[in-house]
Amino acid sequence: MAGGEQPNSRMKRKAYEKELRKLQVRLCHLQEWVKAKKLRVIVLFEGRDAAGKGGTIKAITEKVSPRVFRVIALPAPSDREKTQMFLQRYMQHFPAGGEIVIFDRSWYNRAGVEYVMGFCSLDEHERFLELCPEIEKYIVDAGIILIKIWLEVGMEEQERRFKARIDDPLRQWKLSPMDTESFRRWYEYSKARDLMLRATNAKNAPWYIVRSDDKRRARLNCIAHLLETIPFRKISRDRVRLPKRSSKGHYNDQASLRGMKFVAERY
Repeated sequence: MAGGEQPNSRMKRKAYEKELRKLQVRLCHLQEWVKAKKLRVIVLFEGRDAAGKGGTIKAITEKVSPRVFRVIALPAPSDREKTQMFLQRYMQHFPAGGEIVIFDRSWYNRAGVEYVMGFCSLDEHERFLELCPEIEKYIVDAGIILIKIWLEVGMEEQERRFKARIDDPLRQWKLSPMDTESFRRWYEYSKARDLMLRATNAKNAPWYIVRSDDKRRARLNCIAHLLETIPFRKISRDRVRLPKRSSKGHYNDQASLRGMKFVAERY
């Protein structure tokens, strides 16, 4: 869409699942390439609450190995971590060769929730914005592929999603007092976002913004972008053939389970 505008109609589930499968097959090819070439990749997702970070990350990772695609979602810092260098608790999760680390929120918490909610000082916020491009330059110069994605949800859509969570017992856990406070402070978060993007949108570590009012389109667009951003080729693999089972040591392995406690077959 021109100018990143959202299409008028939401993507249908059948069309979404068809395209998602194609992209997930390519993610599996990417996985093999990353393992073979010992690449190190960081993908970080930022955005307002209810922007769709969790669902997008799930779509990326549900068909690949958790040993290659590692998801990091850190809780609030402990008292000990608060005394450490700010990025220290994130850096310990950085990828080794053959890994893609996905941060569900990242060190950019300092530019967002910590700044808006007053969990850091104005000097700490300003220093973060000043030093962050230098730190990310070091990360990229060290050979790590760094991809930064901001999911941009609209005001009305965020409200709709929050209300849906309130009424859904399967999603009520997603709502916290911090979420409702962020909902109230929409414009403060907008200003914080703009400060962050202006200060940290560097040539070697640019921000990519994804409109996420339509969750399905946002997920597909994110995956397609990752596949374009990380150059890879399909690696040929020998076809796996199951060997013939050995009959050596044959015995009735079901009879040996008699007398054990089985889960009731309610379904």
